[in-house]
Amino acid sequence: MRFKWSNVVLFFGYLFLYFPLICIVIYSFNESRFVSTWTGFSFKWYKALISDPIILRATVTSLKVAGVSATASVILGTMAAIIIARWGAFPGNTLFLGAITAPLVMPEVVMGLSLLMLFVGMESFFGWPSRSGNITVIIAHITLTLSYVTLLVQARLQDLDNSIEEAALDLGASPLKVFFVITLPMIAPAIVLGWLLAFVLSLDDVVIASFVAGPGSTTLPMIVFSSLRFGISPEINALATILMTILSIAVIMSAVFIYKDGNIKNM
Repeated sequence: MRFKWSNVVLFFGYLFLYFPLICIVIYSFNESRFVSTWTGFSFKWYKALISDPIILRATVTSLKVAGVSATASVILGTMAAIIIARWGAFPGNTLFLGAITAPLVMPEVVMGLSLLMLFVGMESFFGWPSRSGNITVIIAHITLTLSYVTLLVQARLQDLDNSIEEAALDLGASPLKVFFVITLPMIAPAIVLGWLLAFVLSLDDVVIASFVAGPGSTTLPMIVFSSLRFGISPEINALATILMTILSIAVIMSAVFIYKDGNIKNM
């Protein structure tokens, strides 16, 4: 068998990326509180995690915010992608594209500060939102993730064969029916990937949420970040292991869905 340096580089690349995650999983089962010593296998930190109301409340808040913001980003991002891919040039096209792609290159600190000033100004003029909370975090995360969803769906729309939709329109189908029966199933893989990406980005954000979150809307990354000042807690390792497992299952399921969708189209 011919030796390939590319395989060696690939192996060490994956090792560099995933070895820290493997260490987190291993030390989540360490009986000792200190990561420098291994004293035995135990589930005690998972039990401690379940009985910690602060982490559980923050986890529920993060999952709610991520789910709502990802769903809203998919809906708005799909609409924006259709406008960009199908409408072509229109008055204000450059401004629209700039507004969509701006969060991709804008520092999160700047976004967080600008959104905080926006919410304060809206409260002064309109009385809404009355205070920082889950709704402000959701709006901020929609602003953050909308660009990613739009670009994914737009790329998928540009690769589609428009003749199928045109044939359906010629046969008398309404544009709305064409979208739900023909276009939507064909762009479904991109929508699923966009939702997963938006969900993970929302679940991971700590900078923007720190600006716009209020009492009772503390997210999980904020709890983890604040706990690092007192050292790495094994409960955080256990929580990270659970989240990695859930996200890995979601990614595998989406990959299987996309693979089956591709096989059906190639038949």
